[in-house]
Amino acid sequence: MKFKIKEVMQRSGVKFGTSGARGLADEMTDLICYIYTQGFLQYLEQTGELKKSGGTVAIAGDLRPSTGRIMTAVARAASDRGYTPMNCGRVPSPAVALYGIENRCPAIMVTGSHIPSDRNGIKFNKASGEVLKSDEAGIISQVVEVPEGQLDTLFEMPAEDPTAGMAYVARTLDVFPSNCLAEKKIGIYQHSAVGREMLVKIFSGLGAEVTALGFSDTFIPVDTEAIREEDVALARQWSAEQGFDAILSTDGDSDRPLLSDENGEWLRGDIIGLLAARYLGADSVSTPVSCNTALEKTGWFADVRRTKIGSPFVITSMNDAVKAGRTGVVGYEANGGFLTNTAFTVFGNELTALPTRDAVLPVLSILLLSIQEGKTISGLRSGLPQRFTASDRIQNFSTEESAKILAQFEKVSAIEAAFGEVFGEVESVDRTDGLRVTFQTLEILHMRPSGNAPEFRCYNEAGSPKRVLEMQQQSMEVLLKLKG
Repeated sequence: MKFKIKEVMQRSGVKFGTSGARGLADEMTDLICYIYTQGFLQYLEQTGELKKSGGTVAIAGDLRPSTGRIMTAVARAASDRGYTPMNCGRVPSPAVALYGIENRCPAIMVTGSHIPSDRNGIKFNKASGEVLKSDEAGIISQVVEVPEGQLDTLFEMPAEDPTAGMAYVARTLDVFPSNCLAEKKIGIYQHSAVGREMLVKIFSGLGAEVTALGFSDTFIPVDTEAIREEDVALARQWSAEQGFDAILSTDGDSDRPLLSDENGEWLRGDIIGLLAARYLGADSVSTPVSCNTALEKTGWFADVRRTKIGSPFVITSMNDAVKAGRTGVVGYEANGGFLTNTAFTVFGNELTALPTRDAVLPVLSILLLSIQEGKTISGLRSGLPQRFTASDRIQNFSTEESAKILAQFEKVSAIEAAFGEVFGEVESVDRTDGLRVTFQTLEILHMRPSGNAPEFRCYNEAGSPKRVLEMQQQSMEVLLKLKG
């Protein structure tokens, strides 16, 4: 039978886009995962990135209950197409992406990232790195042929190969000195993050006194952009009881970081990115429009590029920066994901580029910056221009429903009618990605549909922590009324 991916998307409920496939785990059947994987590989063959003469396809996954089954369906699809599936095991997304980049092979990560465990996803990486927006149409247009009964026989997943995980750990331990964090006492909130054991190995390997915290056998949907109240309380409790210099964690697939200061207060992801870029000495920073405007106000970076939200847009912007002659190119997102598109020299060693979200480098960079400047992490944060951000979301809200809300704000008068009473008059409007409104008070409201989950996200920025939380509450109250 022949399956058109565009039609499969419409019928299955499993969407396919630049971030890969996402949907309810029950709807991500073996057949659907098989079709999407074959379509991805078929597209790479058509573009010339893959030659259909064998070769490796690296496959990894997170710790969700459905991940093992989906990894097996992905491996079968690769095998049936003539490739050798490599079972990298349960490792972080950047680990399998790094393996693919260094070994010039496709890398596929089965993960739903931060979303609940009843959902899952498949993230596709080309041998050259992440799938970009320019690839999306070509993949969606694929027609995949699946012979009758092709999936009826048993398929045995290859034995786990630890190479990718080991290389990811070595990427840090081979470059940074083994005593560079000797002054630090660090808590690692493990929960159900796939990289939890690697985090302990890496940071203890750099000399830190490490305490593992909060291990969970049940999947916990930690979202680094919308931190759960229980995780806020846990970090404060742990810091008060054990006197950590910092607590660090990640989301489910360990590509987005969480980092707290010595008081157990979590840093926003865009502040993590800003401070990490400072430590590395970047000369070009690409970041979405939703990120904190303290970036420009610091004056630290010669080249600042604002993009739509999503790592593919950040990567495209970083590529443009390299073409323009920039030599220290990084990117970061509001969720804390940090990307490098050029090599950097640290402690006299070369740290090669990793143009995909990474959770280890940004938190390590901030810990080293705090040592370098003789400041606590809260001290680093307080030294930044005082701009504060907050975000929230309406969950289980379709893209179509989100579009209806945004359509109500085509005119400035409509924006002021809904939000003017609490935020004042509109200064400017930016529609680069959703709707970003700057009011005359210089306070900011940004609304947009999530690109990879059925959620409507709301971001705010203001001049004080208290005010931005007030804005967030007021914004959500208005949006929930509009939702009905």
